Amino acid sequence: MQGKAAPSLRQRKDGRSFVPSWKVQGDACAHPRLSPFRDLRDFLGHLAEADDLARISEPVSFVHEISEIHRRVIAIGGPALCFEHARDAPGQRAAMPVIVNLFGTARRVAAGFGVRPERLPVLGQALAALRWQQPLNGVRDAVNRWSMLKAALRTRAQTVARPPVQAVVRRGAEVSLSDLPIQTCWPTEPAPLITWPLVITRSPDADPADSAGLNSGVYRMQVLGRDRLIMRWLAHRGGAAHHRAWAGQRKEMPVAVAIGTDPATMLAAVMPLPENLSELNFAGLLRGERPRVTSAASVPLMVPADAEILIEGWVSPTKTAPEGPYGDHTGYYNGIEEFPVMGVTAITTRRDPLYISTFTGRPPDKPSVIGKALNELLLPRIRQQIPEVANLYLPPAACSYRLAVVAIRKRYPGQARRVMAALWGMLPQFSYTKGIVVVDDDIDVKSGADVLLAVSTRADPSHDLMLMERTPIDYLDFASPELGLGGKLGINATNKIGAETHREWARPLAMPVDISARIDALWPRLSLRMDKPEAEGE
Repeated sequence: MQGKAAPSLRQRKDGRSFVPSWKVQGDACAHPRLSPFRDLRDFLGHLAEADDLARISEPVSFVHEISEIHRRVIAIGGPALCFEHARDAPGQRAAMPVIVNLFGTARRVAAGFGVRPERLPVLGQALAALRWQQPLNGVRDAVNRWSMLKAALRTRAQTVARPPVQAVVRRGAEVSLSDLPIQTCWPTEPAPLITWPLVITRSPDADPADSAGLNSGVYRMQVLGRDRLIMRWLAHRGGAAHHRAWAGQRKEMPVAVAIGTDPATMLAAVMPLPENLSELNFAGLLRGERPRVTSAASVPLMVPADAEILIEGWVSPTKTAPEGPYGDHTGYYNGIEEFPVMGVTAITTRRDPLYISTFTGRPPDKPSVIGKALNELLLPRIRQQIPEVANLYLPPAACSYRLAVVAIRKRYPGQARRVMAALWGMLPQFSYTKGIVVVDDDIDVKSGADVLLAVSTRADPSHDLMLMERTPIDYLDFASPELGLGGKLGINATNKIGAETHREWARPLAMPVDISARIDALWPRLSLRMDKPEAEGE
């Protein structure tokens, strides 16, 4: 890899520059409300200024090779990558650069939201307030909420007549998906796969000119040919729900696929937002400005005006095709299943477009890194519905959502089981969490040693396991014997109180405070050599 982090991505060979409309000054990025990045180029300019972007001039194939470089870079917390001379398998140069690892660190995910990592909980509180607004309590409360009201007003979309994304429009016979550097990430995959598409849909009853009724989701898309794609979405996602409504009327569904939008719009598409809040409009709230949209060139939808690429078309109400097998975030290939087919009617782009892509595989990968940031955003909302939750951790190594460790402030017998049930029923995403460990709030949920100690000393398998059978589960989970149905396990690793035990609960070891204080004062004079502890098992 010859590239290195440098701010020179702004300048391209054609003389056009990536000049951000906003520059980082002081601690402005720590503000919990405002994201300054109108489009992908603004964000790349910010990363270049922060030496967090590497340009790679060496020819690299987008068949397997980009994935392998990306996999190694994300594992060490490396920069975003721009492949300037990406090539296909025969060696033909791509018509545009390929950008990967955009959200490969928690720092860049937070920056995409417009905040520093330590400010993610503040943003989470604002998100929770959108869903659970309390009645006003006097004039002072109304004044305090004025900033939120102003931010909400900014979510109204602004229509752009001549959008950058429609600088080049190809329709009908001019359409060819092979013009895009669509990756093939892993060996034996059947066809190129669009891995970072923002799929924009609406219900049949929604006003085509109203962006508030749009849903944006990230669903991978297999290339079937020059102008055909397979739309793979989970049944609980918004796009699938819209498709069922259109199919129920025996109508094709209009779809637009945005590639390379501003970072807030990309991240909003993977957030568990309230059902009545459009991801496009929420992204405008994050940026502190009205979202810029335009009418699609060939389908009745509003689309992001500042995207790099738009793929438009119609999804059949009945026609399907076998999709897969593809490498997935579990680290395995998933199976082959039937999903709806999309016919492409137009591809529109900027004059010098950028293609944004990623790979999916065993963590660390894009879902696991973004999931770590979403963990911070979710916690305030969880606490609103389950106030006794002190902390929650979704370990990235456990595919980001399949296992959860929850610390609670325990007050009564049976509370841990109630919390497990509440979490499983709170969000559709938690229905795919097949293991929950509940601990007391003296346990660090991010410390494997703490959690193992709690499970091994505070849980009894004959009393403290909560097993659920034949519940909804991630259908990509091949460990379950039936597709989409599986079990869930809860472990109550809390101290037992009241009716939970008939024995006297053990007293924890603790050194008296005065002894600890005396040794703290004595410690520097002991001159002890402290070798690094040996790793477990050595």
